[in-house]
This record gives sequence, C-alpha cells and structure tokens, in this order.
Amino acid sequence: MPQHLPVTCNRDCIGGCPLIATVEQGRITRISDNPLGGRYLHGCIRGYQAMRQLYAPDRLTQPLLRVGPRGSSEFRPISWPEALDRVADKLRDIRERYGPQAVLSLGSSGSCVGLLHNTGSLKARFLGLFGGYTVTYGGYSAAAAGFATPYVLGNAAAGIDPATVQHSRLVILWGANVSDTRLGCEWHARLREAKQRGTPVIVLDPRRTRTVRELGTQWIPLLPGTDAALMLAVLYVLIDEGLVDRPFVERYAHGFDQLDQHVMGRDGTPPKTPAWAAALCGTPAETIIALARLYGQTRPTLLLPGLSIQRTVGGEEAIRLSIALQTATGNLGRRGGSSGALSLNIPGPRIGGIGAPTPKVMPAIPVYRWPDAILEGKAGGFPSDIRAVYNVGGNYVVEGADVRKNMRAFERLEFAVCHDLFLTPTARHCDIVLPATHWLERQDIVTAQGNYLMFSHQAASPLADARNDYDIFCALAERLGFGQAFSEGKSEEDWLREFVARSEVPDYEEFKRTGLYMGSDQQRVGLADFVADPQAHPLSTPSGRVEIASEAYARTGFPAIPQARLLPTQEDYPLRLITPKSRYRNHSQFDNIPWFQQREPQRLWMHPHDAAARGIADGQQVTVCSPQGRVRIPAYVTEDIMPGVVCLLEGAWPCWDADGVDVAGSANVLAPTEPTMPSEGSRTHSVLVQVQG
Repeated sequence: MPQHLPVTCNRDCIGGCPLIATVEQGRITRISDNPLGGRYLHGCIRGYQAMRQLYAPDRLTQPLLRVGPRGSSEFRPISWPEALDRVADKLRDIRERYGPQAVLSLGSSGSCVGLLHNTGSLKARFLGLFGGYTVTYGGYSAAAAGFATPYVLGNAAAGIDPATVQHSRLVILWGANVSDTRLGCEWHARLREAKQRGTPVIVLDPRRTRTVRELGTQWIPLLPGTDAALMLAVLYVLIDEGLVDRPFVERYAHGFDQLDQHVMGRDGTPPKTPAWAAALCGTPAETIIALARLYGQTRPTLLLPGLSIQRTVGGEEAIRLSIALQTATGNLGRRGGSSGALSLNIPGPRIGGIGAPTPKVMPAIPVYRWPDAILEGKAGGFPSDIRAVYNVGGNYVVEGADVRKNMRAFERLEFAVCHDLFLTPTARHCDIVLPATHWLERQDIVTAQGNYLMFSHQAASPLADARNDYDIFCALAERLGFGQAFSEGKSEEDWLREFVARSEVPDYEEFKRTGLYMGSDQQRVGLADFVADPQAHPLSTPSGRVEIASEAYARTGFPAIPQARLLPTQEDYPLRLITPKSRYRNHSQFDNIPWFQQREPQRLWMHPHDAAARGIADGQQVTVCSPQGRVRIPAYVTEDIMPGVVCLLEGAWPCWDADGVDVAGSANVLAPTEPTMPSEGSRTHSVLVQVQG
C-alpha cells in the first residue's frame, strides 16, 4: 500500500507549502498538496516535481577531494573519515595560524526555513563553537529594506496575513511577482480571489509577468530603479488634490511636513510632478495621475512591495517611500491595508529552535561584497584577511554579483569546503565537497510566511553516502573537541520534540501525523496595536511614531527624508538589465535538472523597438556586454517588456566558450559588486548593458 507522508520544501522561496509525498515500494512517486491546507495553501511546480532533483543522476553520493585546479571539476572520491579528518585538520591549522576570523561563513540558502536542518543556523552554531569566524550581513534578498525599515518603523512586526486581502478594496503590487517568486504560498490564491470579486489589482513592473497576466487588472510599466521617483509623483498628486489623510498623518507620523516640502518643490528642488516622474520612469503622466487618484480615493488599499524595488541603486528610498505612501493614505495598520514595508507576514506560532553562540571574534562584511573582502582584506578596509570559506547550501559563485570576480576570490583561498547535493560551480571551486541530504531524506519542522507550522517527514532514504548537515557538523565538532557542546547528546528526533515542547503546539504526535499546525488568528495586521493606541503601543523609533523624516537616518550621510536616487546613465551601456527569479528555479537550484531547463529556456527578453534598432530578430544569438563580462544568449523579442529594458532570469550556471564568454545566460556575469548605499545591499536590478547582434 502507498504511504502518504506530510512534507514541505525547505527552500528560500519561503513559500511554506504543506505537501504530501506518496511513497510506493520505497520510492516517492508523487508530491501533491496537503488537503489540510484547504483552498489557499498550495504548492508550486518546484515542490510538486522535487523528486526530479532528489533522484537526479548527478546527485553527489560520496565525499570528493579536489585534485585539479579550482573550477576544473577534477576530483577524486574519498571516504567520510578521510574527508572529515581533512576538514577538521585544515580548519584547526588555519585557526592556529591566522585566528578564527580567517574563516568566512557562506551559504544558508539551501535549507533555510527548517528549525533543525537549517544550513544557516547549523553553520553558525558550529563556527561559533569553533571560536569565531567572519560573518556576512545584509543578505542578497532584502538588505536595503532590512537596513532602511527600522529607521522608519523601529522593530515592529509590520507584515500582514494574506487572508486580510479579502478586506482590501484596491491592491497595488509594486514590483511583486508573487506568482513566480512565491514569498508565501497563500498569496496567489488570495489575490486571484480578490480579482474575481472585482477588486482592482494594479501591478507595477518593467515586465508583463505571470502575476500581471493571471492576477492583475492593470499593468503599469516603469523603468527599473525609478520606483522612488514614481512614488514621489504619486505623493505629489495626493498632496495637490487633498487626498492625504491629514489627521492620520498628524497622529501617527513624524516629519511628513518635510517630505511634503520636498515633493512640492518648496525646498528648492523641482516639484515631483507626474510630468517630472514620467521623464524618469517611462510611465505616462496621465497614468501616474490616474493611479494616484484611485489610490487616494480607495480605502483600504493593500500596497505590497516586492523585493525587486529595493535591489537597485537607491533601493532604500523606495521602501521608505512605500511606507510613507501607506501612512499618507491612512492604510497603515488597517485590516485590508498594509504598512508598505517589505515584511509580508508577522512572526508565526511560538516554537523552539537550535541556538548559536555569539563568539567574541566575529567581524562582519556585507554579503554583496564577499569577493571583494577575500581579494582585498584588511588592506582594502575590510575587517579580516580571509583564508578559508565554509559554505553550506550556497552557490555563491553564481548567486554573487560578478561571477568572474567570485571565481578569482575562490582561487585566492587556502581552503574551501562545502556541503551540497550537486557539483555546482561553487562546489567545483572547493577543496572538499561533502554530499548532503535532500529535504525529502530527513525530517524537520518548517516555518512559513504565515501563522502556521509544518512537520516534514523523511520520505526517502538518503542516497548512497549522503549525510544530513547536522550529522556532518556533529562529526566535525567531535574531531575539533566540542562535540558535546554542539549536539548536546541529542538526536534529530530529540531536537524536534524539544522544539515542540517549547512551543504552543499542543501535541507532538498529532502535529507529526497531520503535518500542519495552524495558529488561531489568520487575519493579523502588523502595527494594528500602534494604530489603535499610539500612546500605549508606541513604535521603537525616537519619536515613537512612523519616522517619515529620520534624523538617525541622516547620520548615515543620506537625507533624512526619502528622495529619488537614480542610476547614472552610460552612453556605452544604454539598456537597463533586470535579473528576476525564474518560476522553474530557486535561484540557481534546479538549473542542472533537464526537466526544469526545458520548460523555461534561458533567453534575453527585449522589446521590439530595442531589437529593431540593433537589427536583432527573435531567436537570434546576441551578445550582452557590461564592464564585468559578456554573455551570449538567444534573444526573445516581446512586447511583454518595456523599451529600454532587457531581462535575463537569474540563477543559470555559467558555461564559458573559448573566448571567455558565458553561453549559458548567467546573469551575474554582468552585475557589479558595487552595492546600493548606505545599506551595502544588492543592486542587481541596476545593471547597465549593451546588446549586439
């Protein structure tokens, strides 16, 4: 008889999808939705087809030792005892010669929402007990938003539950492609239902995405990196036509009058009129006016910003202005509205987790600049000279900006080790590669972007010699003298039971049987307490209110009020490249699986106007150039992208021809490591390129 086991992905799409794995004769034959998830909690194609990755013929089955140049794919198999001894000995040697800060911690995206099998927290626990390390901060996903939001809202939980969309009378998805990037498995179904009810769903994006086609009622194209300018123009109309909720602003906000002065041009700068924005954004002034009027006249409005708008030069300002818009219109803290912040949800049910010590030695570098930190070290102003990398579940050679520089950084290292499922481009640059288990080969408790938790069963036996990351670290910790401190003598099952014992989940066995625990309130609204009583529940900002103008932010060297900061144009590179997510990849995961590759071939999206100006036909091989590198890829000529913008989906593994040109379409071959400031975050949607036929 088939077994039906509750499972869920442990991926950094953070979809939180309750699934069921059907197991027949020891093999997973099907993955489908857990019926307890109801009509809204649904998986996606990556989860439903996860067994194609699990059973892929190129899965790593035993430890590997590099015997050729870095990146050459020249390895020989070794036993687990030899691999673990080599890793432990090399880490000990580097610590003794240079100190623990010489080890850089990379990775964590491979399994990032599990409470035990979490490639970030396990590595932090191990390296913390090791004595310290160099840590990265900021994250590729949301560094600018994570930096800027606390200046505006303090440490408040500013998200909403997707179920509150049923109360929205208008939805604005600003750079949020929820159909492909997920960010919570409930959003697609909730927004589709809103559209069916007749709620306007406006999508602002340089591309006509699947979200536009399936969920949107209107598509408003705008040039990437100009979101802040368009938001300022919307504010201009709201102020000029008396559509700002002045009583709300006066009660809950600090410094709106300064932003008002800037928007209306009373501070000596040009007024931020729709015509001013149209020249910058490529969006007609009449479209901006219509959007602003609808927005200002409709309550409540849900404004949902996507990660994309803050992965640009000046992305910090787009997030600050998104919050300012929701404050100006009185939609913050209201059911059916939102804060305008990037955090989509509020923390889920109370549950335990595996902790990590905070060592005394832990210098920090911005993750976007990790290759610069390796190549330049203290001489370049970084806090440590890095000699080794410990990478768990991360493909940083591909996912980091400037792939060629990433490769040079790995070549500079004395030692690099990684845990992975496949011989990725990053694994090929490591000295020792340790084969890790897939999430279907272990059990865990998984968190979600919502008020629920999931239990994910082990549905398959580990392939050959693959091991859990937890078990790998236990074995290494024993060799390095802190085995008991790392494991506390606990097995996988012991930890999971302890997590539940420290939680609000009433029954471990029932939770394990169903695979799903739902929190009691599925319509939570972040900042609702603050809006209900700002004196009793002030924000943790200096004023206790929403800081539209922030004197603390001004101390970073940037203006106290949010302003438009635009990427300077370059004559040699006139096109703006965006590098969004693929529906068929989790960043670079799945790119080596033919079934997924075939469903979305890597191509360069171009508008017919830009293609015609260069004599390029649909399907023709083109070369995309930037100061960082060159990519050779077929063109996809389509009206689904606006003029002046080209698109190359991120995550493809590079493949070099004899001239050093990437022929796989690896987007980060073209991206610089210069970050957006002051967050030092990713700006991979602010890349200037030229395209040649």
